[in-house]
Amino acid sequence: MSPVLLLVGIGWMYVVVMMAVAEAISPSGTLLGALVTFVLYGALPLSIVMYLLATPARRRRRRAAEAAEAASAAAQPDGGRHAPGDAVAPE
Repeated sequence: MSPVLLLVGIGWMYVVVMMAVAEAISPSGTLLGALVTFVLYGALPLSIVMYLLATPARRRRRRAAEAAEAASAAAQPDGGRHAPGDAVAPE
């Protein structure tokens, strides 16, 4: 994940934590309200956004792993995982 996305996530969580603290210390606020604020405004949306933004990187890693696996399988004469035998069977 790029450093810019991590910085945005850290900034987002800072603002949400400050909102939760303000909710908790407010005369009409509660700790339950602060917890709900933190989860519904911060943790849940941030986790969804970070998952979606990391999708291209996950796709690139998966394709690279598949290409490496295909290249290693193609390097063996029979394409299997066992030692190759004679190319021509004896008569």
